[in-house]
Amino acid sequence: MSEFDVVGVGLNATDTLLRVPHFPAYGGKVPFHGEQYSVGGQVASAIVTCAKLGLRSKYIGTVGDDIRGELQLDSLRNSGVNIDHVQQRKGCGNQSAYIVIDEATGERTVFWSRPDCLALSPEEITPEQITCAKLLHIDGHDTAAVGRAAQIARENGIPVTVDIDTLYAGFDQILPYVDYLIASSEFPARWTGIEDPFQALEAIQKKHGVRVAAMTLGAHGALALENGRFVYSPAFVVNCVDTTGAGDVFHGAFCYSVLQQMPMAEALGFANAMAALNCTAVGARGAIGTDGIATLEEAKKLLARGERRIQADVARRANTN
Repeated sequence: MSEFDVVGVGLNATDTLLRVPHFPAYGGKVPFHGEQYSVGGQVASAIVTCAKLGLRSKYIGTVGDDIRGELQLDSLRNSGVNIDHVQQRKGCGNQSAYIVIDEATGERTVFWSRPDCLALSPEEITPEQITCAKLLHIDGHDTAAVGRAAQIARENGIPVTVDIDTLYAGFDQILPYVDYLIASSEFPARWTGIEDPFQALEAIQKKHGVRVAAMTLGAHGALALENGRFVYSPAFVVNCVDTTGAGDVFHGAFCYSVLQQMPMAEALGFANAMAALNCTAVGARGAIGTDGIATLEEAKKLLARGERRIQADVARRANTN
């Protein structure tokens, strides 16, 4: 029996959130209404989501030895995530971001920095760190290291999910080990040079052999290609306060769905519900000292009665595929 349900290898960050009444024009100036720390990061937040949903969860990554790194460690630990293989780098600041939240729309603009001293090398990934889990979740940042983790997972029959939103050199070497690719809305076109999202996902699946090629669509939900058929899941309508971390929570919820063996339409719907609920509070995982990620029961309630925002052209094309 595996010691953990899911292990994640990838980024974490500690954010400083600034809330403004509206985002100013270039060169403009507006007052901000609040400033607060909030922990986040692509893989870290996904793994915390898995823990919140009841999965035995482990995170592998690096943190700085500054206050931001300590806040991240405290959050992971208090969320019930195993951090035995989190490395705290001495004399190194944690990855950080300044996130400006437009209170009129809930959208955010991110300015981020990650010191080179946080880099994770492939030699620091051992088989035992990966084979202890039923599923591996990665991003693409420390490409060689996450590639090593994905290779170990594939060699041991462990499914791999990836959260990718940026073009990383060498990422094509990781894709042969990936089972579930869920990209940002911009990635498929950037990666393939094909603007049509349906054709871009088909090209990715054909070239790299991923079991599922999918993309999130922000306020319009998610689209996935599995077994030659497209599945479209509309987003939920909520009172959006802050979109920070919604995609990360989506990925954590999708990992949960894979382990629960949900059909694709159900998996995307559940992930959409968790992501939507995360938009109703400020911060990727809420403010420091709070628990901002929704519960399984809250997601089920939204699934049962929530209003959906359907992107008609995507729904039509998916249904005729």
